[in-house]
Amino acid sequence: MNKSIKDKKARFNRTVHRILEIVKPYKKTIIILSIISIIINILELLRPYLVKVVIDDYLSKGIYENGFFNLTVIGIIYIVIVLIVNLLDFVVTMSTSIMGENVVYNLRNKLFKYIEYAKITFHDKTSTGKLFVRVTNDVEDISTLFKDVITTSIKDIVMIFALIIMIFYLNFKLSILALTVIPICTVVMYFINRTLNRIYEKSKNIRTKLNTFLAESIYGIKLIKVFNRQKEKMRECKKYNNEYYNSRKLTGIFEGLLPATMDILKNLGITIIVVACVNRWFSISLDVGLIYVFITYIGNLFDPIVRIIENTETLQEAIVSIDKIYEILEIKDSLEDLDEGRYITNLKGKIEFKNVWFAYEKNNYVLKDISFTINPHESVALVGKTGSRKNYDY
Repeated sequence: MNKSIKDKKARFNRTVHRILEIVKPYKKTIIILSIISIIINILELLRPYLVKVVIDDYLSKGIYENGFFNLTVIGIIYIVIVLIVNLLDFVVTMSTSIMGENVVYNLRNKLFKYIEYAKITFHDKTSTGKLFVRVTNDVEDISTLFKDVITTSIKDIVMIFALIIMIFYLNFKLSILALTVIPICTVVMYFINRTLNRIYEKSKNIRTKLNTFLAESIYGIKLIKVFNRQKEKMRECKKYNNEYYNSRKLTGIFEGLLPATMDILKNLGITIIVVACVNRWFSISLDVGLIYVFITYIGNLFDPIVRIIENTETLQEAIVSIDKIYEILEIKDSLEDLDEGRYITNLKGKIEFKNVWFAYEKNNYVLKDISFTINPHESVALVGKTGSRKNYDY
């Protein structure tokens, strides 16, 4: 049991280290975008509060102005806040999108370079389809981590704490009542999220098998047709496709269940607020504007919670993809050293092999006691079991 816990901890630490390695070049950008997101949160909190001020301090009292501030000035402030929020939101969205594309660009180049520099033994053990999936789908999954999760999650977490502080500031007793749904929400989130994580991992593995099969089948379509294997391959395709379809269908059910459950709990919290105010529970009596802003804040509290949960799929898929990519990149023994040997500019004479033995793996010889001579201007073709051919013109 202790060994299992240690293995999980080591795997977790390894994954965190890999994520930090990817994030490191964009650390400053993420910090700046996070600060901008926090500013957006603060401005978003002011909007319903301005409406509350208009209702309680102006409309309910039948007045139009109170010193410098009047309804026109408050309306202008409200519009300015809306414009600033949308402008900053555009900057954050654009920047995270560019950052995500940079991650794709750099990681894909790094992975492709590794594949090109890898030894033949690496390619003998690793299927072409699997490498294709790593360079395409897995890299894209990591891109969405930057576009949809990192900065938005920071923004949502800050928003949750800010909203809780605001509602307690407005009315402590009503806040306690309204937040009674949070424990229920936490339990529901835990079980749904736990189930979703298992489904995501299974779905990811099936998708890798499906994409590997498709890539290898398309690359080898000529051989499939030569050996008349179309029907067998079609059956395999339907099998993988059906498995992936069923896994995604199950994911869709739980993804639909999650926001629906959260919406019910959100409306339950709003109902508690209304009933408490109408029946004056615990001597609670609020103005209309204060009830409005309270209901708005409670409603807004659940939105970031839902987004964080929905981003779990993106995060889970990205983590799996990061591990799969780095499982390749961290195998340094598979890389060729192109600086080995020496350059020969002027070739003369002939090439002679005498009693040559060669193996990619121990004792698994592909050449056994081979002897031959290549004279100048001769061509020799060496054909292996895979059908690949290397010509030597000398």
